[in-house]
Amino acid sequence: MTYNFDPDKWYDNELFLIHSKLKIGKITQNEYDQAVEVLDKKQEEMWKRLDGTYQINNGN
Repeated sequence: MTYNFDPDKWYDNELFLIHSKLKIGKITQNEYDQAVEVLDKKQEEMWKRLDGTYQINNGN
């Protein structure tokens, strides 16, 4: 299976959406700050899951 997910591109896209909502007035600055904080945590958790080596379990 090929896995072509780009976490940095995902983050940029999500941040763009949040910023766009702020720019057009759909969210406040405080809501923006909270959304970016949540996004940063999601990215950190994602990198923890993606960071590692592929291993085959010999017990199967």
